[in-house]
Amino acid sequence: MATKTFVLGEFRDAESVLVAARTLREANVGTLDAYSPYPVHGMEEALGLPRSRVPLMALVCGVSGACGGYLLQWWCNAWDYPLNVGNRMTAGWPTNIPITFESGILMTALALFFGTIGFFFKLPRPYHPVFESEAFRSASLDAFWISVEQEPDDEAAVAPVLQRLRELGARHVETVRGPTE
Repeated sequence: MATKTFVLGEFRDAESVLVAARTLREANVGTLDAYSPYPVHGMEEALGLPRSRVPLMALVCGVSGACGGYLLQWWCNAWDYPLNVGNRMTAGWPTNIPITFESGILMTALALFFGTIGFFFKLPRPYHPVFESEAFRSASLDAFWISVEQEPDDEAAVAPVLQRLRELGARHVETVRGPTE
C-alpha cells in the first residue's frame, strides 16, 4: 500500500481558494484537489481538470443499448422464431421502436450509475488521509481547502508548498500522511 503526503491549506472564501489553486497549478507543485462546502464556479479551470468523459460514455452506452435492443428483436422475430401476425413484415422496424428506445435509455442509466460510481469516482472509498485532520471537518461547513499531494520521501518539496500556501493567505496549513489506496 502506497503512502502519500498531503499538504492542506484552509481558506476563508471562494475567491482566495480560486487564486491559490491557479497559482499552485502554474507552479506545478503536485497533484491538487479542492474541497468546499458548495460548488465553486471556475474551480475546474483553476485546478486544470480535463473535460468530463461522462457525456461520451452516455452516448456510447445509449447507442449500444438501442442497437442491441433492436438486434435482439430482429433476431427473435425474423430469424429465430418468425411469426406472421396481422400480415406484418417479420423485420418491420416501426414495431421495434419502443423497445429499442427503452433499451437505449436503460443501458444509458445503468452505465452512468455504475460507471460513474466505480470508474470515475472510484467508490466505495471510505478512507482518505485528509480525513485524519481535525481541522478538515470544516470543509463541509464553512471553509475552503486545497490539498497538494506529494511523494512521502520528498521532504524538501513539502516545505516550499507550506510556505507558498501561507503566502497565498491560508489561515491554517498542515501536513497529513497516510495510505492512498
